[in-house]
Parts: sequence; structure tokens; C-alpha cells
Amino acid sequence: MTHTTRSDAWRTAVTVLQEAHPPFFPPDGHVMTIVVEYPPGDPGTPPHRHSGPAFGYVVEGEMVFELEGEPPRVLRAGDAFWEPGGDVIHYQDGNHRDDRPVRFTVTMFCEEGKPMLTLVPPDELAQRAGRRRSA
Repeated sequence: MTHTTRSDAWRTAVTVLQEAHPPFFPPDGHVMTIVVEYPPGDPGTPPHRHSGPAFGYVVEGEMVFELEGEPPRVLRAGDAFWEPGGDVIHYQDGNHRDDRPVRFTVTMFCEEGKPMLTLVPPDELAQRAGRRRSA
């Protein structure tokens, strides 16, 4: 079946979820998009950092999101988030709910030759404890 009439839905089909001016794009970097799924109550990835900026969207469930210098907050399905990467520690990305999974996508700008995620050692976490904010 061929449609000869055009829809105007495209004019209102896009909703901007977030805009950001990331501090940098890693030299010779590449971009990857991943899906992360945690079961109910899962604490998520231990404190870590990314080599470049990361932009995400919660597809379903609720995530506890905490970056260095910011209080933890709960993101729900439909919420967007971003982090600058580099030296900033990402403390939490775990499932806020113990009765349902959480699923979110993340598009990361990665520095060539470096892992997309690096865990922060306990001694560094202790040294930087003053940069962490509570809710």
C-alpha cells in the first residue's frame, strides 16, 4: 500500500530530553551506545569513571544516580541524564526498586585505547570523600 499524502506528525514528533555542553571529546575517540539492565535491588556498578562524556535515558524502572559533587537522585523511566566523564566519579547507578528491574541506555564518548569504564580504588575514594554530597 502506497501513501500519497504526507503526514505533518514529524513537525511535533521530536521532544528534547536534555541538552548539554560536554567539557571535551576524547582525542581519536569513538562513540558507543549500550543498554544496562539490573535486577530488582541491584546496587549497580561500583564507583567508577568514564574516559569521556556519557548521555543516558531510563527506559524502565528507577535508578539511583549519583555523580561526584551532586546529591544522589532517583531517575525514573523517561528521565535523561548525562555525566562529563574524565576525572568525575560516578558513585551510583543502581536499581532504586527491589520489586522490578531497571533498564537504561547510555551513549558514551570513549577515549581510544582506554576502557569505557574504570573502577575507582578505595584509597582514592577515601581521599576524595569531601567531594561527595549527601541527599
